[in-house]
Amino acid sequence: MTTAPHVLYLFGSAAPPVFDVGTVIQDAQARGWDVCLGLSQTAARWLAPQLSELEQLTGRPVRSEYKMPGEPDVWPKADVIAVAPTTFNTINAWALGLTREFIVGVVAEGIGKRIPTVTMPCVNAAYVQHRQFERSVIELRDMGVRVLYGEGGFTPNQPGQARPKEYPWHLLLDAAQEIAAA
Repeated sequence: MTTAPHVLYLFGSAAPPVFDVGTVIQDAQARGWDVCLGLSQTAARWLAPQLSELEQLTGRPVRSEYKMPGEPDVWPKADVIAVAPTTFNTINAWALGLTREFIVGVVAEGIGKRIPTVTMPCVNAAYVQHRQFERSVIELRDMGVRVLYGEGGFTPNQPGQARPKEYPWHLLLDAAQEIAAA
């Protein structure tokens, strides 16, 4: 008897590593995940030329907007939610419960539904000087979100020195597997 793969909601914000999300989906699928891709509205605009390819890859619609009331959900329930790259705006909106963006609404509700969640920021060193960022990281961790930031996670670059190819996607997928196994 085979078991169904775990369902991973992979959500991305508009930071340069999001351009590699197709490869990340393939890596997640190779690890046995059934992946559903959600994007912030800006990330969806950035990836517009790839959206049909990403939908073929996952076998599901890529979502960046809330569904209409009464419409059925097109995704299965998530076993784990992984949010990356997570921008300064997304981290703060999530911690504050500001759910204008589809992905922020799902992860905010996911906390209440006790869906295991992991996130990895992608912010520069100037943004992390803003006091709200650290407060938001602490708040998310206090709510049970595994935040891969600092040692063992993402370390900010100086402004203008982005290195999207060095973004540690494998840490996100490793953490998702650990969470699913727990």
